[in-house]
Amino acid sequence: MQLERLLHSQGFGSRKECRRLVRAHAVQVNGQPEDDPFCEVDPDHLEFSVNGASWRYRKQAYLMLHKPTGYECSRSPRHHAGVFDLLPAPLLSRGVQPAGRLDEDTTGLLLFSDDGQFIHRLISPRHKVPKRYVVTTRHPVGADLADALLAGVQLHDEPEPVRALACTIQGDHVVHLTLAEGKYHQVKRMVAAAGNRVEALHRASVGGLNLPDDLAPGQWRWLETEDLERLWNA
Repeated sequence: MQLERLLHSQGFGSRKECRRLVRAHAVQVNGQPEDDPFCEVDPDHLEFSVNGASWRYRKQAYLMLHKPTGYECSRSPRHHAGVFDLLPAPLLSRGVQPAGRLDEDTTGLLLFSDDGQFIHRLISPRHKVPKRYVVTTRHPVGADLADALLAGVQLHDEPEPVRALACTIQGDHVVHLTLAEGKYHQVKRMVAAAGNRVEALHRASVGGLNLPDDLAPGQWRWLETEDLERLWNA
């Protein structure tokens, strides 16, 4: 693959802009300067840098973000900053999109990709990919709350009761709640329907993939092969 085509595929601008980057000595390939935009490179396991920032060729982009509070999951946020502000420009140019949304005041694991089938599989209720949330409630929780959420609660505009896949009490005001759907404000509405109120909400896992302890709020990283295997091995 020609170097300019590779850079274009990775989100570094139009092919003309990528040619300019290479000719301006802004690109290194496998640690070596390269000024020929038409040179042939093998994309498999290719390491390169642009303006000093290191990258690796990825045919598709799969990544995770530790979403902090105060960010909207929108390219055109209305009242707060957007989660796209936390990602580098090449990923935005590639057209990565979040797999589902988290409310502005919800924190935790948010996955992104430019692979439409990957996103559809994650968010489609038909595939029942579990999402686990850590829910902090206003009022103390007991077995009655967990029983109600597991049995199913009736939500406004929903024809049938909505049930949790799992619900475990972790403290006087904390429950772990696992859902397979992603309905609008679903966790908050379910907890309210069960007679309590959500004070804080954090998504801890999607499928079999947990949010890493060392990924700080606002940080992102690529999903590697082992991460993708864990994701689908729920």
